[in-house]
Amino acid sequence: MGHSRGWQASHDQERRSSLCYLSAVWYLRAAAFVNFLAAVWVTFGNDIRRHNDDEFFTPYLLTAGFFSGSVSVFLAVTMRRRKRAAWILNLVLAGLILALSALAMGLPVYRQHAQNWFSMFVTAFFVAALIGGRREFHAKGDRSNPKLAASVAVGGFLACSLLAAALVTVTNTDPDAGRSDFLERWHYGALRMFSLAYDDIPFGDISTPNWANVLINVMSTILVLLVLYAAFRSRRAIDAMTPEDLRGLRALLERHGERDSLGYFALRCDKSVIWSPSGKAAITYRVVSGVSLASGDPIGDPEAWPRAIDRWLAQAREYGWAPAVIGASEEGGTVYARHGLNALELGDEAIVDLSEFTLEGRAMRNVRQAYNRIERAGYSVWIRRHKDIPTQEMADLIRLVDEWRDSESERGFSMALGRLGDPQDGQCVMVLCHDGKRPRGLLSFVPWGDDGLSLDLMRRDRDSENGLFEFMVLKLIQQAGELGMRQLSLNFAMFRSVFERGSRLGAGPVLRLWRSLLSFFSRWWQIESLYRANAKYRPIWEPRYLLFEKSADLLRITVASARAEGFLEPPGLPKWLNRRRIGDADPKR
Repeated sequence: MGHSRGWQASHDQERRSSLCYLSAVWYLRAAAFVNFLAAVWVTFGNDIRRHNDDEFFTPYLLTAGFFSGSVSVFLAVTMRRRKRAAWILNLVLAGLILALSALAMGLPVYRQHAQNWFSMFVTAFFVAALIGGRREFHAKGDRSNPKLAASVAVGGFLACSLLAAALVTVTNTDPDAGRSDFLERWHYGALRMFSLAYDDIPFGDISTPNWANVLINVMSTILVLLVLYAAFRSRRAIDAMTPEDLRGLRALLERHGERDSLGYFALRCDKSVIWSPSGKAAITYRVVSGVSLASGDPIGDPEAWPRAIDRWLAQAREYGWAPAVIGASEEGGTVYARHGLNALELGDEAIVDLSEFTLEGRAMRNVRQAYNRIERAGYSVWIRRHKDIPTQEMADLIRLVDEWRDSESERGFSMALGRLGDPQDGQCVMVLCHDGKRPRGLLSFVPWGDDGLSLDLMRRDRDSENGLFEFMVLKLIQQAGELGMRQLSLNFAMFRSVFERGSRLGAGPVLRLWRSLLSFFSRWWQIESLYRANAKYRPIWEPRYLLFEKSADLLRITVASARAEGFLEPPGLPKWLNRRRIGDADPKR
């Protein structure tokens, strides 16, 4: 009975703490909404500003403007991510406002207004919610954040105030503009950074247009948001993958590598690894935009997967990361789902069963024609393990790969190794196509257990014949027996089922619209062309899933996945605010 009462009390305490956490977050969201509303609704905004003068005051973070609204939104986001530093900042500032309000209410001039009582009550409610939900705010930030935030604040203020002084000098419309010195113009610009309402301070020789004042104020808003970002940014990763980790992962792949065609890609240099307590399973991940992004299934013994997942999720919660898995198989996705993650089908992986593959039949006519055309043109194919390629020839191939690449950076994360020519990848298979004079295309495959290969890299000379990839794949299939291979994993086809079912007779309007949208975006991201390129081999389609904890994090996870795969670069952030990724210095990548 005592144990039952203790459990019930602990459960009730957790519920109260969670309720306080949600109340604090929603208070900040409500403050942001009111601030933005007051910024665009002029009469409403003027009413609030009037209550900030003389004997009136408003609740915490409510000053009727875009600046306060932006700060409220940022704090709401960081509080929702349970950042401890954000909790401390809000508690200190809101507590200070509450204390000053309580002292002011001791004076009759403030006590007589009902609005002041309401303001103090709302601020007290927020402080109480912060104190009651203190256990929920446990996410740690980067240790360098305070120092970086201070540097951004000092350096940014100096830079912005000098820019503001220059803008004041250029836009000053006062007839006696020449009488003001630089210090006065700097003082004027610095004040405009904080508020647009400093009309009572005399600047007789300075008069600037309203748009210039607004621009200066917007500049200060951006600076404050940069300071907050620097103060509350998530820690990128705990530890880089060590040589010992790599040896352990390779040992797991030797024993269990046949379970997942994406297993070998866990050896990327830009990933970190977390192990199960027994060391029989591991999850490799990379932290991007505050998302702990794992790929494929856990490595190792499936019986040890749950403990590795528990550790990975606990680490994500400790640092305020959103956990997500990209490219999990149905088996791996099922285990992740048992730990509270939601599943969303991303697309299908094309797997060719070499024992059943045939070029016969009408469905393979286009592939046969492409193969015969390339063969008549005099092309030939060499198939070798990476370890059998001379060092100088491998260096030449790496140079060609860089020349043939159609983007500035190497793409791939979940289904690409991100390097070529590493001596430790000697079991990888290279398929090299020549036209009799020089190489014109290549495919590189990583091991998939003892009898499978998974496509890692495909490149071709832009001036080569169409059908080159089909020719190389078919040559590999013909010689697969010599390599002891029985299955090939080719490209991943995102949203394959939409293209397949959307083109059928009787497809509904929603499905047809979805297919049309994907076809439109395929002009840039090759979504449909990858599906078509794989479908011609009549493969077995194996579904792959995206796993996530909260639907509210889907946009954040999508952006993080696009960044990790190389399709999106973070715009607008200074390079010195972007931390260097593990593996960025590897010249082979």
